[in-house]
Amino acid sequence: MISYKQLNAFLTLAQSNTFAEAAEKIHLSQPALSSAIKKMEQVLGGKLFSRSTRKVALSREGIEFVPIARRLVHDWDTGVKDMQELFAMKRGKLTLAAMPSFASSLLPGILKSFQQHWQGINISIEDVVMEDVIGLVREGRAEIGFTFETELLQGLAFFPLMDNEFIAVMSSHHPLSKNKQLNWKQLAAHRFVAMNRGSSIRQWIDAFTAERGLTLDIVTEANQLSTLGELVKHDMGISVVPGICKQQFSHNDLVCRPISGANLRKKVGMIKTSRKSLSVPAQALWDTLIVKT
Repeated sequence: MISYKQLNAFLTLAQSNTFAEAAEKIHLSQPALSSAIKKMEQVLGGKLFSRSTRKVALSREGIEFVPIARRLVHDWDTGVKDMQELFAMKRGKLTLAAMPSFASSLLPGILKSFQQHWQGINISIEDVVMEDVIGLVREGRAEIGFTFETELLQGLAFFPLMDNEFIAVMSSHHPLSKNKQLNWKQLAAHRFVAMNRGSSIRQWIDAFTAERGLTLDIVTEANQLSTLGELVKHDMGISVVPGICKQQFSHNDLVCRPISGANLRKKVGMIKTSRKSLSVPAQALWDTLIVKT
């Protein structure tokens, strides 16, 4: 194989009249320069220079090789510079996955702070339901995910960022909207809109109410929290959602209320695969959030 140093030696000699002149330019001894050129010629299979006692000149094949050598040196220099910028985080790409509730509330502030330090990093966000966040990270399509702690995290590392308490949500016309806070017994006495049975939120709520002997009057189910909010807004029933969704559900037609007494709580945090290391930008974000927590 031909090395970077040999290519530089060749190009320097190509622009010089003698081996002595070229050797001085690149701070090599004449024997070392001569050896480098001979090794190149052996690899390529022919002479690159015609030599005389007074000067050295490119052979016909050597002339043909000059633009090739220049291109190889340029590509090498560019590649090294690109890698240095990646490690120095002057440029790069970071793909994240986050639940919509997290993506629309806490994530923008996190990323603003991150990009103030690392402006060259291009960030792509997949805002998807919790189960898809986990799937994207597990498949390597996102490096870091923001989700609830769940039983589905085999093969993933989870770091908690905050505790999240569930809240009640109802239309502004609902009788319970006049209360400053509610309890689960009050909620169980009204028509209820729930997430579908396959969702983790639904499973948590079902387990929590079953443990307390409560039965919810579920009249409608939804696959997305945004759909659930629309159903509640149209008085299809009340619901209970993670507190992190408060910003998403707090508008003129919906009212969010805290739940007093025993309540459902889950940790919200970030996940990464435990099988391989993170890229430099992803590791920087992970470490920053650990320090701030």
